[in-house]
Amino acid sequence: MAAIGASLCPAASFPVHHRQESSHTVLKLKANRIPIMPPRFAHSVDRVPETTSTAISPNNGIPWVKVNGEEGTLAEKEKRGENNEEEELNRRSSWRSYVEQTKEIAKPDGGPPRWFSPLESGSRLDKSPLLLFLPGIDGVGLGLTSHHQKLGSIFDVWCLHIPVADRTPFIELVKIVEKTVRSEHQQLPNRPIYLVGESLGGCLALAVAAHIPDIDVVLILANPATSFGRSQWQLLTPLLEAMHGPLSLFPPEILSSMPGDPLRLLDNLVRGFPLQNTARELLEDFTTFSGSLPVLANILPIETLQWKLKLLKSASAYVNSRLHAIKAQTLILCSGNDRLLPSQQEGERLRQLLPKCELRKFEGSGHFLFLEGSVDLVTVIKRASLYRRGKYHDYVSDFLPPTPNEAKEAIESNSFINTITSPVMLSTLEDGTVERGLAGIPSEGPVLFVGYHMMLGLDIVPLISRIFMERNILVRGLAHPMLFIRKAGGLLPDESAFDAQRLMGAVPVGPTGLFKLLSSKSHILLFPGGMREALHKKGEEYKLFWPEQSEFVRMAARFGAKIVPFGTIGEDDVGNLVFDYDDMVKIPPLKSAIEDQTKEVPQLRTDVVGELGNQPVYFPGFFPKVPGRFYFYFGKPFETKGRKLELKDREKAHELYLEIKSEVERCLDYLKEKRESDPYRSILSRSLYQAIHGFMSEVPTFEI
Repeated sequence: MAAIGASLCPAASFPVHHRQESSHTVLKLKANRIPIMPPRFAHSVDRVPETTSTAISPNNGIPWVKVNGEEGTLAEKEKRGENNEEEELNRRSSWRSYVEQTKEIAKPDGGPPRWFSPLESGSRLDKSPLLLFLPGIDGVGLGLTSHHQKLGSIFDVWCLHIPVADRTPFIELVKIVEKTVRSEHQQLPNRPIYLVGESLGGCLALAVAAHIPDIDVVLILANPATSFGRSQWQLLTPLLEAMHGPLSLFPPEILSSMPGDPLRLLDNLVRGFPLQNTARELLEDFTTFSGSLPVLANILPIETLQWKLKLLKSASAYVNSRLHAIKAQTLILCSGNDRLLPSQQEGERLRQLLPKCELRKFEGSGHFLFLEGSVDLVTVIKRASLYRRGKYHDYVSDFLPPTPNEAKEAIESNSFINTITSPVMLSTLEDGTVERGLAGIPSEGPVLFVGYHMMLGLDIVPLISRIFMERNILVRGLAHPMLFIRKAGGLLPDESAFDAQRLMGAVPVGPTGLFKLLSSKSHILLFPGGMREALHKKGEEYKLFWPEQSEFVRMAARFGAKIVPFGTIGEDDVGNLVFDYDDMVKIPPLKSAIEDQTKEVPQLRTDVVGELGNQPVYFPGFFPKVPGRFYFYFGKPFETKGRKLELKDREKAHELYLEIKSEVERCLDYLKEKRESDPYRSILSRSLYQAIHGFMSEVPTFEI
C-alpha cells in the first residue's frame, strides 16, 4: 500500500492555508493546535506547498504520451505491459486500501474538524485550482484515496476530516467550509474552487454554494443526500435503537477475530425484526468485503451513526430550502445500484432545479462511488470538460490529454463501427506515392485535415482512432457546439453521449478554437461542409457543401500549417437514406420537433444566406444494409509555410482554397472508382478471410 501521508490542521479555528504562488516552505503549527496523529501523517502545516512542475503537458501534436511521468510511444508502453487494464485497476486503491488507511486516521482524538492534504498527491500543473473534498457519513476524509495521486497532478487537494466523536452541527460545518473557500478565493480570485462531496458532503457543498453565489465554485456531487427524506436511511433510526443492546455485546475486537461472515452475525441479531432485509441491504453497501465491518464499527459506532442520521436529516432539509440560490457549475454523479439513497431519481430532480447542472450515471455502482475501482474521477472530469484554471473553460489550454488507458477505453467504446466497416487508410508520401497506411501524414504540427463529412458523422470514429492507434497522434476535432452546450431538458441526446469526443480533444468549431489549436501546433480536423454535409439529403452523398469563405486557409498560413485534404466514402455501403429533411418538414409534428431541436443549440454561420447557413438539427431515417467498407484517402499536404504574406491576399487564399476543395473531390472520385475492384468490400468476404487467416489479421483491399 502506498504511503498516505497528509498535512493536517484544525478547520474550526482555521489558520488559513494561504496558497502563495511559488512557495515551497512547510511551516509547523504549535503542538497544542492539533492532537498527535499517526506517523503516516504530517502533523500540521500553515499551508500546502505548491509546485509548478508540469505533470501533463498540453497536446502539441507530437506523437508521444506520458504515463506516471515517463514518456514513450503508446506501442512501447503496451510492450512493457504498462498499459493494461489489470495494472490500471491495481493502481487504484479499493475498499481494502480505504479500510487499512482508516484504521490510522479514525482513532478518537477529541479534535475538531480539520483539513489535510494527501502527500501522495505529488507535483501538479502550474496554476492548479484548489479541490476541497467533503466526506460522506463516515467523515474520515479518505473517500478519494484511490484518486489522490491522479487528482494531485492537476489540483491542490485538501480533504475535510471530521473525527468520530465530533458533534459539530451541520450549519457549523457549512461555516467552516465557507470560511475556507472565501479565504482561498481572496488569495487567488481568478481561479475556480472545486467542491467534491459525496452523500452528506454533497449537501455540504450545495449549502456552501448557496451562501457564496458571488464566488466561482465548481460542484462535483456523488450521490448527494438531498434525497434523505425519501430514502431507506430513515428506517435505520428505529432499527439502531432496537439493535443497540445486542451490538454492544460484540465490540470490534471480537468481530475482527470471529471466523466467517460478519453479515451472517447481523442476520442472526436482527432476525425477527420487520426491517431485517433492509438492514442487510444497507450494511452490504457498507461492507464490500467482510473484513471491513470491524473498522466501520470503529468509525461509525451506534452513537455516532445516530448523530450522523440526524445530521443527514438536517442537511437535506437545509439544502432543499436553498436550491434556488445555487448558481454554481455542477456535475452530479449518481449510482444505479445505490441501496442507501434514490440517487438516480434525485440526480434527475437536481438537474431540473439547478441552472448549470449536468448528470452522469453509473448503472452498476453502489453508494460509495469513489471507492469503486471502475470509477476514475479525473477521467470523469475530462470527459465532462469540467477542468479549468480560470473563469472560463479553455478547450485548448485547459485540455488534459487522455492517458493511454483512457484513450483505449474511449476507442473501444466505439469499436463497433471499426469492426463492421474495416476501414482502409491510404496516404500520400512527399514524393507523391500513394500507399496503404498513414505514413504520409505529417508528424510535426500544426497540421490541418480538411475533407468530406459522412452522413451522421460516421467517419469520425475510424479517422481519429486509426490515426491515434497507428501513429499515436491525437487529432483535435473542431465540432459543432451542440457537443458542449445546449438547452437543459431538451429533445437532443444527453451531454454524456459526447463524452468520448470531449475526452479525445474535441473543440467547439470557430475562429478562436482554430487559432488556439494552430498556435499550439496541434493536428486539427475540420469539415468545412459541417452539419450540412453530415445531414445531407437523398442523392447528395459525396457532394461538398463548402462555404465561399476561405478563412481557414489564411489562418493556417499565419502559423505555417500543412493542410492535408482527404476523402472518405462508404456511407452508402452501410445504409440507405430513406427519410430526409424535405420529407420530415411535410409532416407538421416532425417539422415542429426539428424547429425545437434547432433552438436548443447555438447557431452557426448566422451571416450566411441560404442552405449553407445555420443547419436545422434533425435525425434522418437511415435504413441499415449488410455492411460494406469505409475508405479514407489522404492527399499530398499543401504547404503554407513561408506563404504568410502571399496568402494574406484574399484572392490568393481563395485560389488555394479552391485547389484544396478540388483535391478533396479528386480523393472521393479515386475511392469511388477503386473500391469497385476491392474483393473484400463486403463484410461477408472479410469475415471469411479473417476466419481463415485469424481475426486479428489485416484484410487486403484493391491494388493501389
